Parts: sequence; C-alpha cells; structure tokens
Amino acid sequence: MSTTNHDITAPLGRRQILTAFSGLLLAMLLASLDQTIVATALPTVVGDLGGLNHLAWVVTAYLLAATASAPLWGKIGDLYGRKAIFLATIVIFLVGSALCGIAWTLGALVAFRAFQGLGAGGMMVLAMAIVADLVSPRERGRYQGYIQAVFALASVAGPLLGGLFVDHLSWRWIFYINLPIGIVALLVIGTTLHLPVQSARRSIDYLGAVLLVAAIVSLLLITVWGGQQYAWGSPEIIGLAGGGLILLGAFVAHERRAPEPVLPLRLFHDPVFDVASAGLFAATCSLFAATVFMPLFLQTVTGASATNSGLLLLPLMLGILVTTTVSGRVISRTGRYKLFPVLGFVLMTIGLIALSTIDARTSRLVASLHLLVFGLGFGMVTQVLVLAIQNGVERRELGTATAAANLFRSLGGAVGVAIFGGVFADRLRYWLPRSVPSHLLGHLNPTVLQASPGTIHTLPPAVQAGVARSVAHAVDTVFLVAIPIAALGFLVVLFLKEFPLRAWEQGAASQAATGEAKANAAREPRPQATSLPQSMQQS
Repeated sequence: MSTTNHDITAPLGRRQILTAFSGLLLAMLLASLDQTIVATALPTVVGDLGGLNHLAWVVTAYLLAATASAPLWGKIGDLYGRKAIFLATIVIFLVGSALCGIAWTLGALVAFRAFQGLGAGGMMVLAMAIVADLVSPRERGRYQGYIQAVFALASVAGPLLGGLFVDHLSWRWIFYINLPIGIVALLVIGTTLHLPVQSARRSIDYLGAVLLVAAIVSLLLITVWGGQQYAWGSPEIIGLAGGGLILLGAFVAHERRAPEPVLPLRLFHDPVFDVASAGLFAATCSLFAATVFMPLFLQTVTGASATNSGLLLLPLMLGILVTTTVSGRVISRTGRYKLFPVLGFVLMTIGLIALSTIDARTSRLVASLHLLVFGLGFGMVTQVLVLAIQNGVERRELGTATAAANLFRSLGGAVGVAIFGGVFADRLRYWLPRSVPSHLLGHLNPTVLQASPGTIHTLPPAVQAGVARSVAHAVDTVFLVAIPIAALGFLVVLFLKEFPLRAWEQGAASQAATGEAKANAAREPRPQATSLPQSMQQS
C-alpha cells in the first residue's frame, strides 16, 4: 500500500496527548451540551420572543444541521487535514452561539441555531477522528470512553444549567457561556495539537454532499413532523418520504461514479461497519427512551422539580462513566473488545425491562437504580463500536468512517424520539379518559403535558392523580417498545467480527492495511498483543 501523509504519525508523549485531548473534550462538551441545555429555557424564550408555534424548531434546527453536515465535515477533514477544519468548526459554532445570544425574534434564533449546528456537527465528528490520529487503536478505547462520558455528562448537566441560567441570569447566557469555553478550546487545540497536513489537494464531492444532506433532512423531518404537526398519512409526510427516497437513490447512483465520494459505498461492504452502525443506531435509539421520558415520569408522577429530575438522572450518567472508563482500560490492555457491546446490550435490555415495571408507587430510589443498570450497559456499547469501525478502515478514511458512524448514532436518536413520542402520545390519549373525570378532559392536551410537565401541578388534585397514573402507564409502554430494540442490538453485535487492535511503531506507517489486518486475524483466532511505543505505555 502506498503511504500518504495521513499514514505517517510521529508518536506523541503522554503529556502532549493529554493536553491536546483536553481541548477536544471541551469542544465535545460544547457541541453535546447545546443539544440539551435549551430544553428548560424554551418556555422563557417564547415568553420573551414569542412564536410559540415554532418553538420546537429551536432544538430541531440545531439537530438537523449537526446531523446532516457531519458526513461532509468528516470527508473534508480526510481530504485537507483535520486540525484546521476542526478549528474552523469551533469558530462557526462560537459565531453561531454569539448570534443566538443576541437573537431578536424566534425566527432569527432558529436560523442562528441551524448555523450553530453546522459547527457542532463538525466538532463532534472531527474530535473523534482526531483521537484516532493521536493514539493507536489499541489505546483508543480509553480516550473514546472519556468522550462518551462527556456525552453522558452533557445529557444530564444541560437541562440543569439551562434552568440555572434562566432562573438567575437570562436565557441568553445558555449561548454566551459557550464563548469563553470555546476560546479556551481554540487556544489549547491551536497550540498543542500537531497533526500531519495532507499535501494532495483533491476536489470535494459537492453534488454528493448536497444530495446526502437533502435526503437526511427529508427523512429526519418525517420523524420530527410525523404524528405531531402532520398525520402519518398526510400528503406532507408522504411527499417527504417519497422525496427522501428519491434523493437517497440519486445519492447512491452518484456516489458509484464520484472520484472522492463524500460517503464511500464500499464502507457498506464491510461487515464490521454494517454491524457496528446498526448497533449504534439501536443503542442510541434505546437511550432516548430513558433520557427523554424518565424526567417526564419523575416530574409528573413523583412530583420532582425540573432540577431534581435532572439530578435523579445522575445514576444513569454514573453508570455510563464507570463502564466507559473500565471497558476502555481493559481494551487497551487486552486488545479484545467484542465482549463489551454484547454484555452492554444485555444490561441495557435488563434495565429497560426493569424500567417498564415502574408506576405511580415506584420510589425515586428504585427508578434511579433501574437507570443505573441501563447506564452500565450503555457505557460499554457506543464508544466500543466506534472503535471497531475505526480499527477496520484505512487511516486516510478515518474521518469519513467516523462521520458515518456518528450519522447512524444521530439517526438512532431522531428515530427513537419519533417512535417513543408517538407511542407516548397514543397511550396517553388512551389512558386519560380512563383515569380523569370526563368533564375535565377538555383541559388536557397530551402534547402540552409532554412539553411542559409543570403545568400538571396547576390542576385540581383529583385530576393530577389521574394524569399521573396515565403518564405512568404511557411511559411503561415506551419502555416496553424500547426493550425489543435493545434486544435486537444484542443480536446484531453477536455478529461483530473482532480483529486485532493495531498499535503503531515509532516513526513508522500503520502496521497493516485493512485487508492485511483482516487476513492476519483470520489466520490467528486468538490475536496477540502488539508492543506499544513507550509514550503509549505510560498513558
């Protein structure tokens, strides 16, 4: 195999890696935090700017832009080098944050959130790819475990911080707070991160990027609007589905001929990539059942405040933190990784089964313990599957493969929210007439209850009790639906092929190309550990 600049990696010392990695973590924290921090501020934003009908787009515009742009950022990083592109995405994110903070209408805020999401999509993908540039696959597990812990922290800390800023400062500070943190990340990464620069300038597949972004946006809009703003059989949803499929077909046809495809179709010929991507989709889809509907259960059924419901999710974060750290260290020492996603999906399934039994009499402690079990499982899945994908591709396609993995993870979250939101609304409509006096039903709207649980506590006690029972039943059904998704993830990862995790030699090219590594793995059923550079052994 010919060696490119991206195949040559000078080993970095432990201190250099950790310093640069701290900047990556700050950027990842910003990108993931802004997915959740706005949730608790939305009612205040509407009170200040108006535009209640477009409230959901404050979140949706960000997620759509981040998800749809991720594959393009990954490819650009592969073609032109990741450091400069990563710094550019941070700048885009910070400019978007500043504009969001000064937004004068809800429409302006939605537009600026989309711009902010463009930067966030690149930050998330490129940070994970840069980790693959810094450390060998053998060492990568522990570092990606820390990234996974940042995601878990953001999912819990976001709503808490949003509430604190709204209560004590202004909703605009949920965006302004990004500026000092982002500037620190820029300085740290700009001064400490040293990566090879790709000297060969190749053209970007702009047409493929446009077709892919349009197809993703069309399909994601189905999950956002379906069953909520438009009926599933409405002309709008059917049109989006047809248009999305046509765009997807056009994208596939174009990528077969493109010299530098934005998402190489050959990735889908790799069984490791296929299995790991399906596992990422199932894991993230299952996660949203817990992170979205447990706070709703805790606030509506147990009477917890918005802040306390966030704190009660800490066991979920703790479980993820423990197993991401432990699994990453074990993988670095042994070079074996398949066991972790298999065991992780088992624990996730058990946790969801336990969560499906909660009702109005379930204590907060018991609910938190169930979340802990789920978190222990989830922490062993996603970062290991990303590691498996990165280990199976050539170094020159790390960014593209990582972006594709992140795309399936994001799609899993979007589809999960759509499925579980539809199930919740349907079950709530079924249970409310059976739990609340009929003459008071006109005052209850399932969509409002889901978006603003605090409104329930303004109702008469008898109505509150009926709503609490209805919500408990509806949330139980959500978890029942999530169980087979996690179980399917378990079945999928059973087919994950485990190949030796490569370690790099000092000042040398990668040890083997993808085909050579897989051929060696076929001849050696029990892969042997490979010696690491001294700088890696110290970390």
